[in-house]
Amino acid sequence: MTDATQRPASARSRGRRIARGLGATAAALVVAAAGAGAWYYQRLDHNITTFAPEGIASSRPPVATPAPTGGVPVNVLLLGSDTRDDGNSSLGGGDEGVGHSDTAILLHVYADHKHAVGVSIPRDTLVTIPACLLQDGKWSSQRTNQMFNSAFTVGEFKQGNPACTQNTVEALTGLRIDHTLVVDFKGFAAITSAVGGVDVCVPNDVDSYGIHLTKGRQTVSGQQAVDYVRARHGIGDSSDIGRMLRQQAFMSSLIKKVQGKGFDLTTLLPLADAATKSLTVDPGLGSPYKLAEFAQSLQDIQLSDIQFVTLPWRFQGARVAVVEPDASILWNLLRQDRTLDGRATDSGATPGAGTGTGTGPSPGASPSATASASSSADADAALLKVPVTVHNAAKSGGLAGRTALALRGNGYTDITIGANTAARRTTLIEYEPSRRAAAERLAQLYPGAELRSGAVDGVVLTLGQDRADAGAPDVPTGAEATGTGASASALPSSIPSGIADNTRPADTDLCNDLSFG
Repeated sequence: MTDATQRPASARSRGRRIARGLGATAAALVVAAAGAGAWYYQRLDHNITTFAPEGIASSRPPVATPAPTGGVPVNVLLLGSDTRDDGNSSLGGGDEGVGHSDTAILLHVYADHKHAVGVSIPRDTLVTIPACLLQDGKWSSQRTNQMFNSAFTVGEFKQGNPACTQNTVEALTGLRIDHTLVVDFKGFAAITSAVGGVDVCVPNDVDSYGIHLTKGRQTVSGQQAVDYVRARHGIGDSSDIGRMLRQQAFMSSLIKKVQGKGFDLTTLLPLADAATKSLTVDPGLGSPYKLAEFAQSLQDIQLSDIQFVTLPWRFQGARVAVVEPDASILWNLLRQDRTLDGRATDSGATPGAGTGTGTGPSPGASPSATASASSSADADAALLKVPVTVHNAAKSGGLAGRTALALRGNGYTDITIGANTAARRTTLIEYEPSRRAAAERLAQLYPGAELRSGAVDGVVLTLGQDRADAGAPDVPTGAEATGTGASASALPSSIPSGIADNTRPADTDLCNDLSFG
C-alpha cells in the first residue's frame, strides 16, 4: 500500500472541467461482492492509494451515535477527479495538471444499513472553503464565496486535495464524513468495462467537444461510458445541473448492474482489481480488509431504497447559490438520520408505513374493538403494499419523482417510476380488477382522479396537468410520522420544494427526466 505523492503541477484550462465520481459508488459495491473471501487480499493491497490524514481538520462535527437498535449511520464522500495525469488524458482530452472534483456526492447510509441517499453537490456552488493544509505544512486562510470544486485544488497537490474538500463538506453540512473516496477517468472506465457495460439512455444525438453519442437506450463501457457522464453540451441547456441528473441515472443503472450480475470467482477478481486501482481513499479505508468490511455493510441496500437528491440550488449568474432554508432542512434530516420525507428508518418498523399518531390500541379498549382496529390496520397495510407505477403526463419535469417520494412518505412500499407519457389534463388511476380497493385507497390522495379498470399490473397512476398545478400530497412527518410524540419543530411539515423538485429515486426509469432546461 502506498501513499499518494503530492507535489505541485501546472494550472490547466478550467473550461475543460468534467464531472466524475460515479465509479466510487460502484467500487464500494464491487468490493462488497468480493469481500466474502481473503484470497484476493495481497493483490488488492498493492492497488490501494491513501491520502495523508494530516490535512483533515481537527475541529469537526461529532461522530454519529448508535441508533436504538445498534446501527450507526455512515457518511461517505464520493469525489471524481478530472485530472489528465497518469494516462487520463487519453480518455478526457486536455492537458495534464491539477484536477478538480467536478463531481461530489455525499452518500448517507442510514443506521439500518438498508437505505441510503446520495446528495449531489453542484461543482459551481458558492461555498466557504475553510483552512486547508498546503504543501509546505502551513494552512491556508478561510475563503468565502468560492466555487465548491476549487477546494480540491488548494495547495496544487498532484493528486488533488481530498482532505480540503472533505473539510469543506463538513463545514457546509454539519455532518461528519466517515470516509472519502476519489476516482479518476481510468478507474471509472475500467469499472464499467469490468461489469460488462452499463445501460443508459441518451435523450438526443450528441456531437460536441469530441463526444459522439446516439439517441436512445444502449449499453456503454470504457471510453463510451466516460463520454456519457462527461457530456454536457448539446443536451438540454448544456448546464452542469442537467449533466448531474444524467449522472444520477447512470449511477442508478450501474448499481443495478453490479447488484444483479451474480458473482463467481471468474468475475470477482477483475471487478475488485478495477475498483481498487481506481481509488484514492482516506486512511480509514486503506486496506482491502477495511474496504471489504465497509463495503459489505452496504450489501443489504436495494435499488428501491436509494434516493438521489441535488443540493437545493438556484443560478446566481454563472454560479450556483444554495437555497435556504431547504438546504438546512436537508442537512438536518440527515443529521437526525431521517429520510427525505422526515421518517426514521431504524425504528424497527417498515419505513413509511402508517400515518397515525398512536402506536397501538388505546388503554381500556374492548377485545372486539381491538381486534376490529387490528383487522382494519392489517387491511390498510395490505393496500399500501400493492405495486404502484407512476407515469408523468403533465409535462412537468420531476413530477413523477416528487410523487413517488410523497407516496413513500404516505406508507406505500412498492413504487416504480415509469417513462413520461402523452400529455393529459387530468390524473388517471388504472387498476387490475382485483385491485379496486387499492385504487380507491390511492385516489384519496388525488381528489378528482379518474378511476378505470384495465389490463395493468397492480395500480398505475398517470399524473395529469391538474397534479402539476396542485403538487404532490403532503407527507406526514415528526410525531405524526413516528408516533413518538417528539417535537417536530426542526422538521418540515411537508417536503420543501428545493428537496422534492431535485430528487430522483434510484429505481426511476433510466430515460425519465434526462433533459434539463
